[in-house]
Amino acid sequence: MKAIQITHTQQLNIIDVERPAALKENEVLLKLHYVGFCGSDLNTFMGRNTMALSPVIPGHEVGATIEAVGSDVPEGLKPGMVVTCNPYTNCGKCASCRNGRVNACQHNETLGVQRNGAMKEYIVLPWEKIIPAGLLTPKTCALIEPMSVGFHAVSRAGVTDVDVVLVIGCGMVGMGAVVRAVTRGATVVAADLDDEKLTLARQMGASYTINTKTEDVHQRLLEMTSGFGPDVVIEAVGSPATYQMAVDEVAFTGRVVCIGYAKSEVSFQTKYFVQKELDIRGSRNANPQDFRAVIHYLERGTCPVDQLITKVIQPEEALDTMRWWSENPGKVFRILVEF
Repeated sequence: MKAIQITHTQQLNIIDVERPAALKENEVLLKLHYVGFCGSDLNTFMGRNTMALSPVIPGHEVGATIEAVGSDVPEGLKPGMVVTCNPYTNCGKCASCRNGRVNACQHNETLGVQRNGAMKEYIVLPWEKIIPAGLLTPKTCALIEPMSVGFHAVSRAGVTDVDVVLVIGCGMVGMGAVVRAVTRGATVVAADLDDEKLTLARQMGASYTINTKTEDVHQRLLEMTSGFGPDVVIEAVGSPATYQMAVDEVAFTGRVVCIGYAKSEVSFQTKYFVQKELDIRGSRNANPQDFRAVIHYLERGTCPVDQLITKVIQPEEALDTMRWWSENPGKVFRILVEF
């Protein structure tokens, strides 16, 4: 069967791999319809993802149908069902797992990063990792995982309806944070360099937007918050400048939640940590309840799904598309590969 493999820096091939054969008792065979390329895949393609296998079959944003099930798979999972998957593993033994936070397992292996992923025609997974997607289409399902990461960050922040929430970065993960904060009743400020993304953030429910390239972020936030600053800042970019912005702009006794990985060292005025008595929290991956919450949101039919999908491509177009994305990183929400 056909699969996409990232082999070297800026090199990607279509390869032939063996189709899964007999299923074990607890396994499910999925027919992949759409698989999303995400930022970690771009970093792998650019040679900047130190966590990724090399070579690796990428892909963990899945829209699929069940092709077949093993003998011990629960009756609720049947052939023909539209599903997505939880692409993370957990060891069950580390401190995170012991504390019930399996999304942050010390030994996690995400599909398409630390182990070969879903950019192929079929994949076999344990039934516990299969997430039924109700009435959603496989195409929409490919958006669930990245949005769930943003949903999880909002949960980590403990956002409520009295909060002003600044989301820095309006890619897919940041959009997920915007949506979840809005559904919790918060007043949301979306910040990004790209006006098109900011326009879409307003469609997703943000009350205010700030172009961080052309506007005075600090002054705008003071105006929006009566001089207090945002109660919560969610950093969804992963750059030294946005990490510093989060700490500088959050209100006294506020919460900062970090999703993005900065690729270089970040210098802070640590006095703000103490003077503001900040809660600074990491947010990694997502939990099953985050996936369910995204599905519930998407089932409402209010999400502008088509505007979140920048391109739908065939496997043979993947190399040229990734080269194009590497030259235009700010213009992409999601690229889906259709199998």
